[in-house]
Amino acid sequence: MVLGALAVPVAHRRLTGRAAQRERDRRRDDVIEFCAAVAAELRAGCQPGQALVLAGAEGRAGPAGWGSAGDAVLAAARFGGDVPGALREAARLPGAEGLTGAAACWQVAVQGGVGLAAGIERVTAGLRARRHQQADLQAQLAGARTTALTLALLPAFGLLMGSALGADPLHVLLHTPVGWACLAVGGLLEWAGVLWTGRIVRTAEGRAER
Repeated sequence: MVLGALAVPVAHRRLTGRAAQRERDRRRDDVIEFCAAVAAELRAGCQPGQALVLAGAEGRAGPAGWGSAGDAVLAAARFGGDVPGALREAARLPGAEGLTGAAACWQVAVQGGVGLAAGIERVTAGLRARRHQQADLQAQLAGARTTALTLALLPAFGLLMGSALGADPLHVLLHTPVGWACLAVGGLLEWAGVLWTGRIVRTAEGRAER
């Protein structure tokens, strides 16, 4: 019961982290689709503001799912506001960092008359390449995550195997001084192994992100 109570906040934090990661991935894909749609509208002959509004229209990828930051982007495009500034503000959302490149292209195009479509297309290609790289990394790290899961479950399998052999390991662990010592040392080693494997995964993800 004590172990179960201690596991609740850990499980909650893990589930919350996974939900946040899925949201970041969804927004990252949404930004890629939005940039591709803007570039397509520009190639079709639309003005920059009009292209952004059309790309963000209902039912398409874009600012509709970015909350107030997305509304600010659409308002700036419709009424001639500071589109690069609005895009940079939206880029602060987790997963929407790629909008910084779109904002830079927009600012350069407005100030220097450089073709905006080509710049947005380059940004889109870079974001897609980065997304593919992250997907490859996640696939390569699947082995490390499996190792962490195996480390977490291995003691339970050991207890079940000992019980099947008639050794009664729970009685030894919970009712003898040697058992308590083994339980404490084993628990610390188990926790250290899981933490170390998780650190390896997070370090690899952090380096890829940078």
